[in-house]
Amino acid sequence: MTNNTPALLLTPRDAARALAISPRKLWAMTASGEIPCVRLGRSVRYHPASLEKFIHAKEKKEGGADG
Repeated sequence: MTNNTPALLLTPRDAARALAISPRKLWAMTASGEIPCVRLGRSVRYHPASLEKFIHAKEKKEGGADG
């Protein structure tokens, strides 16, 4: 994979950074099933599109930024 190729899956550190939350909060939300993840053996990864769906669902459920 070259540096110009976007990652198909994010590491927990990258996913937490993308969501602007702590890695500890990400793990708690993953363990509760609130945030979807992909398990590859013992590794946990996050699909960027799934994180976007999670964000949009939270916006709709909580009324979004506008209210």
